[in-house]
Amino acid sequence: MTTEEHVVLVDGEGNAIGTAPKSSVHGTDTPRHLAFSSYVFDQEGRVLLTRRAEHKTTWPGAWTNSCCGHPLPGEAVEHAVGRRLSYELGLDAARIDLMLPSFAYRAVMANGIVEHELCPVYRVQVDGPADPNPDEVSEVMWMPWKEFAEGVMNGLLAISPWCREQVPHLDDLGADPASWSPASAAELPPAARL
Repeated sequence: MTTEEHVVLVDGEGNAIGTAPKSSVHGTDTPRHLAFSSYVFDQEGRVLLTRRAEHKTTWPGAWTNSCCGHPLPGEAVEHAVGRRLSYELGLDAARIDLMLPSFAYRAVMANGIVEHELCPVYRVQVDGPADPNPDEVSEVMWMPWKEFAEGVMNGLLAISPWCREQVPHLDDLGADPASWSPASAAELPPAARL
């Protein structure tokens, strides 16, 4: 028997204030909850883009960054990044670095469904090819970072709203993602520090 996955609910200062079933937190009145975003890079410095499965509740079929998800209650965010990369894309992370420790956003779909997340952002290095899980990802594509970042910031690429907000912050870290200086885990919001 499997138990339903829960997410960590957070207040405006990033403190954990409880948990809720994942299935109950994505609607028209979505409470702020802990999540993560990751940008996967290969040895050539290309970023992995994914297209969300068509049956997803939020932004079905949208192109987005490599992998997003929710840490389980009591799970370190970095561990959740590795867990979801393995599940969604069949990838083993060679390295996981925290880049944007306090990123947060709220976005509303045309049908009124809201995404409302405290969402630290990670850079991940991998060595192998992606093997998408069709329950999560319908397509993948590798793209040079410069081309991707410019396309997002110039409005030329249709991309998820959280990715559109994250890319300028990542671009501010420098033109070469391999040279970005990781943030300290001490900068994570309280709910994300374990």
